[in-house]
Amino acid sequence: IDKFDYVFAENGTVQYKNGQLVSKQAIQDHLGEELLQDLINFCLNYMALLKLPKKRGTFIEFRNGMLNISPIGRSCTPEERVEFSELDKKERIREKFVAALQREFAGKGLRFSRGGMISFDVFPEGWDKRYCLNVLDSERFDTIHFFGNETTPGGNDYEIYDDPRTVGHSVQCPQETVQRCREIFFPERANEC
Repeated sequence: IDKFDYVFAENGTVQYKNGQLVSKQAIQDHLGEELLQDLINFCLNYMALLKLPKKRGTFIEFRNGMLNISPIGRSCTPEERVEFSELDKKERIREKFVAALQREFAGKGLRFSRGGMISFDVFPEGWDKRYCLNVLDSERFDTIHFFGNETTPGGNDYEIYDDPRTVGHSVQCPQETVQRCREIFFPERANEC
């Protein structure tokens, strides 16, 4: 956090400026314990009924600004991650799960977005990655570049990627991000390896 002027963690709900914590929001304070437990219980019940080739540990990861839900469990191996991802592409496991949550919690101020290969995020309305832009608005930056891999609708990078306050860049890996940064910010070094 000391290497950058700003660091925004957990969709921007944990904010640092010049290495100092500026603000930290907590999902339990925002949603309240009753709604939070209803949400967690629904997810646990839903996942208990899923029959998958494998299930591992950490199905719900509680974070400051969101819940990360993983039907296979975040403790899966890299090989199991790929296996689940391929099955999910065919069976739409996460998509169906999110649809069930949207029906069950309609009108409760919750949003859902894809997160990587094995999970999805649940967070309060307005707590997507654009949350950090509220802090940056007062700084009056000429341009804010955003790089992300889940930039299509439903992906956890989509809202900030598509926001008019940012220049969005869709990338698939860290190496591509480095290459794009060289092209944009250091064109004379763009061809360096």
